[in-house]
Amino acid sequence: MSYRAYAGIGSRETPDVILQWMTHIAGYLANEGWTLRSGGAPGADKAFEAGVQDLRLKEIYLPWPGFEGSKSTLHPKNFPFTVKETATAFKAHPAWDRCSEGAKALHTRNVRQIWGIDRERNHELSKFVVCWTDRGLLKGGTAQALRIAMDNNVRIFNLGKATSDAELKVLLVEMDEFQKGIS
Repeated sequence: MSYRAYAGIGSRETPDVILQWMTHIAGYLANEGWTLRSGGAPGADKAFEAGVQDLRLKEIYLPWPGFEGSKSTLHPKNFPFTVKETATAFKAHPAWDRCSEGAKALHTRNVRQIWGIDRERNHELSKFVVCWTDRGLLKGGTAQALRIAMDNNVRIFNLGKATSDAELKVLLVEMDEFQKGIS
């Protein structure tokens, strides 16, 4: 099976019931051969990561080594941010000049959740994003990755847009049909 990746991301304030869904979704997608791209943050990122048992199907991009206790080696010390990644993060952020160096590293790491480690070496874009933001809005650090996804025409399934269990199920069916339609 060919390499296929998606980004599993979201707010640190993701509700517990959605975190459980994220873990389930990640396990299901791993069984379908999908590689998770995430960022190692508490909340949604960790929930997605918990659903993937096969380490070969996880790409956990960190802003610096040991972020939130992660042992992932996909961080700038091993793979320095490229000029293109940093420029993309700058372009996507509405107030880059007010960000600390740590915040800039966090936001640049979001580029990799969508692009992979180095797009210039033909790494593929994430095929879609599964996330949660409050009411489906572009909020917080997740908004950075979502703006990058939108700029690259990557489909977003934001679980925060669902206002009922029925709407959530419809969104999950749409996501399932979408991922099955990708070869």
